[in-house]
Amino acid sequence: MMKKIAVLTSGGDAPAMNAAIRAITLSCNYHQLQCVGFYHGYNGLIDDQYVEMEHFDVNPTLQQGGTILKSARCQAMLTSEGVIQACNTLRKHEIDALIVIGGDGSLRGLQAIKQHWEKQVIGLPGTIDNDLSGTDCTIGFATAVTTATHAIDKIRDTANAFERIFIVEVMGRHSGHIAFNVGIATGAEAIISFENFSADRALQKVTELLKAIDKQQHTHGSFLIVLAENLWPGGAQALKESLTEQGKVDSAICILGHIQRGGSPVPEDRNLGTELGLAAVDAIITGQDNVMIGREAGKVIATPLEQVINTAKPVSAHWVNAHQQQLTHYLK
Repeated sequence: MMKKIAVLTSGGDAPAMNAAIRAITLSCNYHQLQCVGFYHGYNGLIDDQYVEMEHFDVNPTLQQGGTILKSARCQAMLTSEGVIQACNTLRKHEIDALIVIGGDGSLRGLQAIKQHWEKQVIGLPGTIDNDLSGTDCTIGFATAVTTATHAIDKIRDTANAFERIFIVEVMGRHSGHIAFNVGIATGAEAIISFENFSADRALQKVTELLKAIDKQQHTHGSFLIVLAENLWPGGAQALKESLTEQGKVDSAICILGHIQRGGSPVPEDRNLGTELGLAAVDAIITGQDNVMIGREAGKVIATPLEQVINTAKPVSAHWVNAHQQQLTHYLK
């Protein structure tokens, strides 16, 4: 009997989710498997927003941002009633395997489904935050870094023209991968992220920044501070006010926000989404279950969901040290 594979996207959207959906659909078609989708993430699974997926639905989607299956965050999946209703929908449609593309919360939801549903579950890492273990890069991360880098390059132009100080806040939830990759790529004078800052050091950090800013302004240059979101007490505005109060330094704030989640995915993400989507179907055919498919050191791997969820993925010490060596120049 033909296997029926379902796919949904959950949580924050990430560029190249569509590439993964496309690869799953086309691979199912190649292997003569039936592919179906559920709109609006786990909400659509609970509410039975079911759609059959065909190759003509996904062929022109590689270059599109967002997700053609839509996405959402689902509070009902935090309750046993919501999880059981999701499983009932899967049984109603005689689904043999479920693929979920999303981040940490989405994979937790998939793990909850596995506790009440006897069929195969496969996760794919779809988040711009790059905070999932079991893969070097998550689907969407490369595009988010590229988008933020291009934006900050433009900010640098006007900062140089006016010799101004800019505080640029980037996304990443509780991870510094975007902050460090973008900060180093743009030559930011300061990167403030989870790996090199804690709230109890705010006063010390402001003093450090003021010293670096003073030295940089003597060379008639701009000064860029890349700040990870959800980190500084009171946010970017509070940092700006501290610089003004303690050092009479004026600065401008630019919060990049959701532009980092949108836009056409870069080739790296399109290829990663395609590779992992194909591998997800292969994993189902070979009987794998309760795993996330990722890529490490150039190889596709499968990691147990529990391990992915419970293993932290900090920014490498190499990146943190690379920035510190640059910052030290301004503190001498």
